[in-house]
Amino acid sequence: MHRPAVFAALLGLTRAASAVGDFWVQNDFCARVKGASDDAPVTYEDPATKETTTHGTADGRKACLHHCVTYTATQAVVAGLGARALGIRVHPGAAAAALALSFGTHYIADRRVPGHGVLEKLADKTGKTNFYTLASHGMNGAFHLDNSWHHGWETVAALIATAKATTR
Repeated sequence: MHRPAVFAALLGLTRAASAVGDFWVQNDFCARVKGASDDAPVTYEDPATKETTTHGTADGRKACLHHCVTYTATQAVVAGLGARALGIRVHPGAAAAALALSFGTHYIADRRVPGHGVLEKLADKTGKTNFYTLASHGMNGAFHLDNSWHHGWETVAALIATAKATTR
């Protein structure tokens, strides 16, 4: 087995699955409500019924949890099927650890409670506040910092998943 090739394959598979999980699998409700808190509630209008509801902390946590479950499941399916197709046998414990890391770090980043979110605080501490709040000229700084956070952790997760991997 050539470990760098296995790592590259697993990283590519999980990166592709991440984009699918974030942008295609995530539903509108979760995307809009996952950052809701009692101090910064989110109003949501159901596109089908036009019913408007307001959501606080409990609903924000549930929406973020639901999104992270579907996101991680998407990664598991895509990486599992892709690894099988490529003849890579991933150790179950390493796969579970990699997926747990992806799940946890995704929840941390996506639970963007205004003024309290980890990415916003990290942006403030690293001098990236202006970029984080940028929402003009076709740019969204919070989105880009979120995406780069996910890319970094997915790389670590792929390294973990590569541990004890073998070829079929």
